Parts: sequence; C-alpha cells; structure tokens
Amino acid sequence: MTKPADFPPPFRAADFVAAPSDPQDERIEVGVLIVGAGPAGLACAIRLGQLLEDAREVRERLGEVPVAVLEKGKQVGSHLLSGAVVNPRALRRLFKGRKRIDEMPFYGPVAHESVYFLTKQNALRIPAPPTMRNDGNYVASLSRLGRWLAEQAEEAGAMLLPETAAEKLLVSDGRARGVRTGDKGRGRDGQPLGNFEPGADLVAKVTVLAEGTQGHLTGVALDRFGLAGENPQVWALGVKEVWKVARPLDRVIHTMGWPLRPGAKYREFGGSFIYPMGEDMLTLGMVVGLDYRDVELSVHDLLQELKTHPLVRKLLEGGERVEWGAKTIPEGGFLALPKQLHAPGLLICGDGAGLVNVPALKGIHYAIESGSLAAEAAFAALQRGQTPATPGALSVYDDALKQSFVWKDLYEVRNMRPAFGRGFVVGGALAGAMTATKGRFPRRDLQLERDVDVDLIRTDRAKSYPAPDGKLTFDKLSSVFAAGNKTRDDQPNHIVIRRDVPPDLAELWERMCPAQVYEATETGVDVTPSNCVQCGAITAKGGRLTPPESGSGPEYKLT
Repeated sequence: MTKPADFPPPFRAADFVAAPSDPQDERIEVGVLIVGAGPAGLACAIRLGQLLEDAREVRERLGEVPVAVLEKGKQVGSHLLSGAVVNPRALRRLFKGRKRIDEMPFYGPVAHESVYFLTKQNALRIPAPPTMRNDGNYVASLSRLGRWLAEQAEEAGAMLLPETAAEKLLVSDGRARGVRTGDKGRGRDGQPLGNFEPGADLVAKVTVLAEGTQGHLTGVALDRFGLAGENPQVWALGVKEVWKVARPLDRVIHTMGWPLRPGAKYREFGGSFIYPMGEDMLTLGMVVGLDYRDVELSVHDLLQELKTHPLVRKLLEGGERVEWGAKTIPEGGFLALPKQLHAPGLLICGDGAGLVNVPALKGIHYAIESGSLAAEAAFAALQRGQTPATPGALSVYDDALKQSFVWKDLYEVRNMRPAFGRGFVVGGALAGAMTATKGRFPRRDLQLERDVDVDLIRTDRAKSYPAPDGKLTFDKLSSVFAAGNKTRDDQPNHIVIRRDVPPDLAELWERMCPAQVYEATETGVDVTPSNCVQCGAITAKGGRLTPPESGSGPEYKLT
C-alpha cells in the first residue's frame, strides 16, 4: 500500500537557517521580534507593552522599536480562521483592570448549546460531553478579534508590519538573532521583476515565534535546536463557511457521526460546528483528522454534504454564503508538545507549539495565555545583568507554562486523540474513561502516529458528494474566490512536493486540498500555487508549505 511518507518532499530545514547577511548598518534592529499577528503574538505584544510602561530603562535599552510584530497576510486578520467559541479566561488576565469582556468584539455569550449524533436523515440529540460544555464562553470571529487585538497592541507601543513574511531564521553563535524576510516581486522562475524588493534582516534580542498552525520557522527552529518531543504532531483540517441567514440561531451546535464513517479501517475522526454570529449570520464548519486513509475523502466536499442534512439545510434556508476558509489544527496535544519551548534568544507559543485541547475544541485562550507568559519571560531576561542569548535564560517560560491552567488542561485529555485512531465506538468509550478519571486512565500514555505514515485505501466515497448548485453547495474554485484570495499568478511556487508520485497519492492530494491546488495527472501531480489559501494540509500529508510572497493568500474578514 502507498504511504505519503514514502515520497517525502525535497525540503531541508537547514536551508532556511542563516546568519545575518545584511551589512551591520543596513540591518533592521528591534528589541523583541514577534513572528505572527495571531492571538498568541498579539497577546505577547500587548503584555510586553504593559510591562514596559513602568520600565523606562528596559524600554530605552530595546531601542527605537521595542516591540515589532510581523504579519505575512495583507493585514492583521487576513489569515486568521477558527470556529470560534472562546474561553475568556486568558483575555481577562491579559486586560485585567484595562478592558472588560463586553468591550471586546464578541457576538455574545453562549446562551444554549446542543450536540447531535447524525445519520444521513436523522439527528439524535445527546448530552454534551463534559469537555465540550461552553457555559461562560463567547462566540467570536477570530479574524475580527485579531484586528481588535492588533489595535490594542499598537496602543501599547508595538509596531505592526503587515505583508511581511519571515522566510529564514537568523542564527549565529548558537542563538536566534531574528529573521530574514522574503523577497517581493519575483517572477515564476525566480527572476526579479520591475517591482522587485529584496528581503531584509530583522535582528532582535528575543525572537518569539507565534506563527500559528504549521508555522514555517517553528518547524525550522524545532529542527535546528533539537526541540522536538517524543511524539510527532498530528493535524486536522477544518473547512468553514459564513452565511447570512433569514432566521437567527440561538445556540451553538456540534455534531458527530455522519457524514464521517465510524469504522476503524477508515480512521475518520472529527465532526461539525454551527455557531451564531449575531442576529443575521452563522458560521458552520467541518473538521476531520488528517490521519484518515481514504484517498477519495475531501473535507470541503464533506461540508457540502453536511449542508444537505435536514437539520442543517433548515438553518440555511433563505440564506446566502458570504465567506469561506480553511485551516489545519494541531491535534497532538500534550503528547506532541516539544520537549522545550525555548532556545537561546527564542520562544515558541500558541498553535505553533501545539497548545490545542481537541476534546474541548479550544485553543485560542491557550494561545493568548502562552503569548502573555512568553512576554513575561522575555521581559525578565531583558533586565540589567540578564542576557536572553544565554542557554536557559528563557527557561522561565517553560516553567510558567507548566504551572498554568494550559498545562493542566492539556495533560488531563492527553490520550483522547490517539484513542480515536481505534474507531469512533472504541475511541468514545476510552475517552469517557479518561474524562471520568481526569487523565489517570490509561496508566501508560498512548502513542501518536504521523499522518504521513498511514496506509492509503481507496473506496467509492466521492460518488456521494453533492453536485455544486451555487446556492447551498459550492465547488472549490468559487470557494477560493469567497476567501478573497489575492495570490499573484506569476509568483514563485511556495509548495514543495514530489511531482512523480503514484496515482493514489496524487488523488489524495487533489481531494484533500480544499482550494484545488493539486491535479492528478498520468505522470504524477500538477500544482496551481496561486489557488493556495495556506491551510497547511499538504505539510501534514506529504509535502511542505513555505511562505509565499508577502501579502499573498486569503483576505479573511469574518472567519
């Protein structure tokens, strides 16, 4: 049988590590450099601003730009996507005495919730598992929340640099020194065009990687500094839509079962969510683990199929789709955490570190908390007499994270995700025992298997996908348009894969990709990189996504 791991991409992490190369007087120097303007990176910037308010000496030592935040998208929020129901705990700590929850851009608290087990035509309401209860949580658009957090970060003194992709990790003398940004204005074959702008070295006393899921430099740093843990990270792919609807939804809804198959041989783990967004909008999405086996499975098409279910169709009647997007989710949890989240001059936080609680469907508040703790660790290491570049100087970050609710929450559910590799029924029974014992069962931790190491099978799954009608169900290309994708057609290819792959793998990639980037051919696979919405699924399943030209990709506003 074919495995994606048998056809690894021609990618070397070492090619994306370099010493600073710009002349000393041309380097852009900042105090703390944060890569990624998501919830973790922006929380880090906000907390640093708070700490620097009364630390004039440290602030002056950090130079003209004490805190800088890089964002590869067109603007902050352009690449942010989540469900999202947010636990406000970390936001309350971050803004204590400064902002109230009702000042934040939420659509409101969760008033009611329902969980259903679906068959093709029926919906059986079941009690919400303890991990999925959302009392006290708030519905949000992560893109919208990110833009608000960016405003708070700028007010706190951070400099935001949108349309700036971090391509290489700068390392010298065994410590992280910053990043080199990618070139702009190159043609398809790499030739400089008339608007060419070379990248630049951004050097910093501390570099914080908060790149989110499938972070490019996070993967490079784990390799360069030997930080990877004992278990590999595993991933899910989420595809979601935002709809204007005729009738308001008064609850959050989660579903299990159909259109996924329960048999262990398929390894189809996931479900759907439907959340209200005010009086006239809702969002719905499908999330499926990328350790699935069937080459004909397509998460985008499963979402279209889900919408034909009577329960869901009724909610969308008279409505209109207004936005679409896709993103991977790290699902390995506690078992897949790096063995440490710091290196000399470097910190890693948020989804890039794998801080996601899959059974609870939560990660945003962990990202915010880890960003805040990273800021506190960086600030402590910047005091007079301290040097962030010294080995172990930033270890207080790991210590603080281990003492936080983040560590406790992830530890208690650490074995749930691998349990579902044994099928829905067995996995559900094991998860129940794990919940009842708060993680004390089983006595020995389970092991994770890389998504690329799963043997592929082929079924006739694709024949049940509904044909797109442009009203309820949609094809992939129209969905890319609904993501606001603005990637230039003639920019260099940013996707690293083997092209000479067997038909099973070529079809797997074609079906898997929600943006129709890959096309199976007689000799392997063709690639249309300008369709890419940078979801990261290819990195989980046999390729490697690298940063495209700055400002490329989707322009999410409501996801």
